[in-house]
Amino acid sequence: MGLHRIGASLLALSAAAALTACGGEDGAAGSGGTVVGVDYPRSDTDFWNSYIGYVPRYGSELGLELKTTNSQNDVATLTSNVQTLVSQGVKGVVMAPQDTAAIAPTLQQLAGKKIPVVSVDTRPDAGEVSMVVRADNRAYGQKACKFLGTKLKGTGKVVMLQGDLSSINGRDRTEAFNECMRANFPNIKVFGEAANWDAATASAKLQTDLTAHPDIRGVYMQSSFALAGTLQLLRQRGLLVPPDDPRHVFVVSNDGIPEELKSIAAGNIDATVSQPADLYAKWALQYVKDAIAGKKYAPGKTDHDSTIVQVRPGLLEDQLSAPLVTRDGATFGDVPSLRYDDKSLWGNNNRG
Repeated sequence: MGLHRIGASLLALSAAAALTACGGEDGAAGSGGTVVGVDYPRSDTDFWNSYIGYVPRYGSELGLELKTTNSQNDVATLTSNVQTLVSQGVKGVVMAPQDTAAIAPTLQQLAGKKIPVVSVDTRPDAGEVSMVVRADNRAYGQKACKFLGTKLKGTGKVVMLQGDLSSINGRDRTEAFNECMRANFPNIKVFGEAANWDAATASAKLQTDLTAHPDIRGVYMQSSFALAGTLQLLRQRGLLVPPDDPRHVFVVSNDGIPEELKSIAAGNIDATVSQPADLYAKWALQYVKDAIAGKKYAPGKTDHDSTIVQVRPGLLEDQLSAPLVTRDGATFGDVPSLRYDDKSLWGNNNRG
């Protein structure tokens, strides 16, 4: 999930699009189409504010009437919001539960009412959903590992600023990064820091690590929530220097927000893995519309450059493409990358 604190330019979007738990109508409302509920998981990040902007656009294209709520990263609020949406007569629900274990009772209730659910970005630990729309989060950790391992020539120290390990995203990225490092770069020491998708926590823990280990030369941020704080710390310590300077700290993030792409262009960070905010909105709404109509899917390749996999009996996940993005578009180990200015990246075409 993308978790960089919103900039001033997004405040207007946040205020307009992040509707309250009382529920509201989005751009497609009043169209007379199928009524669908969408719960936005939070509105304090560039990534999710971009997603919030894309939802009404694709809802309108699909002829859906949208009812929206915002659970603000709280599963109890999400549970309450779902009751509101059900009372408004929605035929399907799109959600992005941040606590992937605690949402199970709500999913069970919706299944009992024959209201299909599509989960975006996160995969519930238990419970019935029609489709999960998500990128391969283990691949996020693997790509970050291979980038840093290659840049550090297989030796040194890196800090991993983790998300919330109650989220499957945080667990997937952490486990895959650690496994990749052990298998491919055993001489790199990893300091794993649970930051819970919180910028202040990430900054404090990175500062502690840099003080105790001034020879750290790599940082893996599991999303852009830590971007501003990381850059500030590196600048304060005289470490925000070009990649050919021996003091340079290689930084790889996850999200692909415009600010990350700008930071790569400026040489302040080195890479990110771009998770598609636009396609999350597009395909989540398409799948919930299809589920309401009774359409079924099976594992296999799709017509939109992704693969549907069965992650457990009865649960399918459409794993959308999430490329590594770097300054030069080079290949790191067996991982190719796109240049930061590639026009196919949603962060270069963000109108959400």
